[in-house]
Parts: sequence; structure tokens; C-alpha cells
Amino acid sequence: MNNREILKNGLNELNISIDDFKIDKFEKYKDLLVEWNKKINLTAIEDEKEIYIKHFIDSLSCLIKNYIKDNDKIIDVGTGAGFPGIPLKVCLNDLNLTLLDSLNKRINFLKEVCSSLELENVEFVHGRAEDFGKDEKYREKYDIATARAVASLPILLEYCTPFIKVGGYFVCLKGPSIGEELKESKKAMDVLGMEFVEKIDVKLPFTDINHNILILKKVKNTPTKYPRKAGKPSKNPIK
Repeated sequence: MNNREILKNGLNELNISIDDFKIDKFEKYKDLLVEWNKKINLTAIEDEKEIYIKHFIDSLSCLIKNYIKDNDKIIDVGTGAGFPGIPLKVCLNDLNLTLLDSLNKRINFLKEVCSSLELENVEFVHGRAEDFGKDEKYREKYDIATARAVASLPILLEYCTPFIKVGGYFVCLKGPSIGEELKESKKAMDVLGMEFVEKIDVKLPFTDINHNILILKKVKNTPTKYPRKAGKPSKNPIK
């Protein structure tokens, strides 16, 4: 099976359809990722087949339950090499996407990817979630915040919740052992105005990897003291 078939068949397994035009974009994305990864550290996954499965299909598994819809305003916090934000944008062309990352080299890579893939309505923000979560331009302005493998859940909640408007969702990609993190996050959810909706179990196609997508809903405004200053959430999570 070639990479195109892996992407198409893998997404079929998850009941997500994709056309050849979009698959072409993923091919370009993969080429840029491999090329730039020689210069800056973007991913530990270098095998092309694995990029398709562990980055592209993994990111798109967020679409399984339709929490993310075309025309949503979405922020990907700590996006790194653009996951899951850019794959979501390729599949849902009308998303209004903000990519937030603290490393400028990665932002430059993301700009080149979005330009090469002709993705419009993408904003690139170089900075820390703790700073931009306080900024009126970004605070409680998003339908959806996403994050993937950035930090433990109590910390992630403080990074991401301030961006989400009341009624919006946090869609969080996590590994299989999430039960303990969920327990540890009860206080953070309560303090920040979030409510647990569901945990979606995903078996990643062509692998024996299982992971979880957590869905949390913003039910009330986040108190203005959050997020705390840069570095504080990770050193002293709300527990």
C-alpha cells in the first residue's frame, strides 16, 4: 500500500472521507516536513508511512464525532509542526485557524506549509499560551481549542480554556492512560469553567496504538486571574 492509499483507507476506517485534491496537499505537507526536519527539530517521526499514520490520520481522528465543523474559529495551542491544526484545515477548508507556538522557527515552517498548500484564513501567533490567553483579541474568542501531547491535562486546561468562548469545546488528543489525568483535572475544570463531555477511544489504523480524544465543554467564563504568568501553570498546576 502506498502513502496515498494508507491515508485514504486509514481515514475510511474512521469514517472520514477525503478526496484526491486533499491527499495531494498532504503529500506536499509531508515533503516539507521531511525537508525542514533536517534543519530544525520538528518531529521524531521520520518514516514517511509513519508520518501519514501517526501525524496525519492521528490529527484527523479529531473529526470522528463532529465537534469541529467548517466555519468554526479554532486555535491549536502548542501546535509544533502543525498538528492537529493544519490537517484539520486541509479537510475543513472554511475553518478559521490560529496556530500558536512559542518557537519562531516552527512558525516560519508553518507559514511555508500554509502558503504551499494555499490555505487561507490562518493566523500565526508566536508566543506562549499564558500571555495570549490574557490578550483581549484572543481571550474567549474561539469555538474550539485543540492540543496534542503538549502537557498533562491540568496544565493543558489552564493553557487552553481561556481561549474558548462559553459553549465552545476543548478537543484534546491524549494517549491511552488518561484516567488518572482526568481525576487530577477535576479541580482545574471546576475553577476554569469546563465540564467533561466524553472520552473517545481511537484505535489508530495500521497500528496497535490506542489513544483517546477528550471532549470538554466551556460552561462558564474563566476567572480573569487565569492563565497565570508564564511558567506558573506547569510548575504549580491547579489540583
